[in-house]
Amino acid sequence: MQALRTIYTIWLREFLVFWREKSRIVGMFAQPLMYLLIVGNGIAAGMSLKGGGIDYLKFMYPGIIGMSMLFTAIFSAMSIIWDREFGFLKEVLVAPVPRWSVAVGKMCGGATISVFQAIILIALAPFIGIHLTFFVVIQIVLFSALLSLGICGLGVMIAAKMTSMQGFQMVMNFLVMPLYFLSGAMFPVTSSPSVLRVLMLVDPVTYGVDGIRGAIFSATTTSLNGVPVNLGEVARHAGLVRWSLGQNLAILSVVTLAFMAMGAYRFSRAK
Repeated sequence: MQALRTIYTIWLREFLVFWREKSRIVGMFAQPLMYLLIVGNGIAAGMSLKGGGIDYLKFMYPGIIGMSMLFTAIFSAMSIIWDREFGFLKEVLVAPVPRWSVAVGKMCGGATISVFQAIILIALAPFIGIHLTFFVVIQIVLFSALLSLGICGLGVMIAAKMTSMQGFQMVMNFLVMPLYFLSGAMFPVTSSPSVLRVLMLVDPVTYGVDGIRGAIFSATTTSLNGVPVNLGEVARHAGLVRWSLGQNLAILSVVTLAFMAMGAYRFSRAK
């Protein structure tokens, strides 16, 4: 019960700090819009896919959700370094509470903020021709939450041993971009060169993006030669969706638990 109270307290503190910073709230609304309207439309203007009825913006839309989760979650861990040196963690770390619960609370707080961004992007789906059912929205939120928790765990695992903000930023910049570009967010796994395909298969973000894409396409229909067909079936036939929802969920859950456990362990051992 003490660990659960600690997790809840740290989570609530992270949420309240975010809620009181109006600039972060404005940025949360502006960033997804920038990704979707500028990045998505800009790339879609010069790209095409070998999949009937699927334009590039629809293909990239789940990738934009994944990008938003990745950037927000990974940099949420950055606050650990600041709070440990100058903030409230100096007091928390000497309190008679399990250290691992503090790390889990930080992960849950960062993941909550990331999921809010996913919900904003979900609300924008009709503007690009994607209509989602309630069940599909739940699936997207589930995948977004798992992906955010896993990436927050990875960020905490790295930040636990870091002593400077500059060093953490360098490591994250080196790590975040490969995680995103190798996730299948911008190009399909099946059409990638064999070397890149292997790297994409070990990228945990791949399974989050593929799961979100599969859920979104399963609820969308398109016209192929005048005949209405399910977009999910077209995407699977074209290789744009690689695995089933169950496979993506299982793999992402295992990776998320592993990253959270390693992050909590390293944080509890940090001096």
